[in-house]
Amino acid sequence: MTKILVVDDEEDLKILIKQRFRQKIRQKEYDFIFAENGKHALQQLIEHQDVDLVLSDINMPEMDGLTLLSKLKEQNSILKSVIVSAYGDMENIRTAMNRGAFDFITKPIDFKDLEITIEKTIEHVEAVRQTLQAVKENNILRMYVDETVINFMGGKEIKTSMFDNETVDGTAVFVDICGFTSITEKESADEVVNMLNSYFDIMAKEVIKQKGAVDKFLGDSVMATFRGEYHLDRAVDACLAIRNAVQESDLGIGNPQVSIGINSGEMVWGNIGSSTLKRLDYTVIGDAVNVASRLQSAADKGQILITEACYEKIKESFACKKVGEKILKNKKEPVMVYEVLS
Repeated sequence: MTKILVVDDEEDLKILIKQRFRQKIRQKEYDFIFAENGKHALQQLIEHQDVDLVLSDINMPEMDGLTLLSKLKEQNSILKSVIVSAYGDMENIRTAMNRGAFDFITKPIDFKDLEITIEKTIEHVEAVRQTLQAVKENNILRMYVDETVINFMGGKEIKTSMFDNETVDGTAVFVDICGFTSITEKESADEVVNMLNSYFDIMAKEVIKQKGAVDKFLGDSVMATFRGEYHLDRAVDACLAIRNAVQESDLGIGNPQVSIGINSGEMVWGNIGSSTLKRLDYTVIGDAVNVASRLQSAADKGQILITEACYEKIKESFACKKVGEKILKNKKEPVMVYEVLS
């Protein structure tokens, strides 16, 4: 049902509206409410927040129609107004349009024209509402689905490219919030989730700034990937910023710290998951990714660890120090590890 607010100080118009649209009112297509001036109209809109359309006169006591238009624009961006007035001169029409009127009808009213205008305006309101809903749903979808998959949706690529796998040189990053497990044992579920999401938001912002992608959230850890030009440098910049931002935050953990592992190399980008469950993640796999994860596990609080091969690539741009050889899981030989300082 479409709810329409009629704003006019002429009592006769109220009667004419009810007579003209009695069938649509009876069939519950339209629901009309009435106000005698702009001030009363604003009160009605507070009580009836589901109004779709306002039909308003210009010349009314207390608050005129043009003033009402300005107030409506501030109050509700979706709500549309049609001016119905005997003052049909160009100056009033221009003022009404500049203040957000969707259309303008002159008195005496041609009710057939009014009916067409109402239908046209309602269609526009519905189109705007559907667009906003689509944007909202798309933003929600982006919270759960990888950006690459989103970009494929809506085109023929979803049938082909979405299932193409590729081997690309890139950088994988693993960031863990140190000591967070102990927090989960002391705080309520809501507090734990809110706190964790706040930390993740800090990390995501820094990754995005460096044109990286948050691949997934793993418990109290984040996996991010970087590809393209200077992907390793951008990953290191992001991790330094994450470490600093987390240390400076005050979200419930005293002296918050992160441990980080970074590694570059050939990685397989593809859709990994179960076709039976209809759940796929567009993610990266490979030895280079595994090494980044192992480096994070080996890192102490506040440490950012990289391999010697990564150190050779960034040593002229970042201050690093040799940590020494470390035994990493599933690696036969010890790996020479460096710490990124700044």
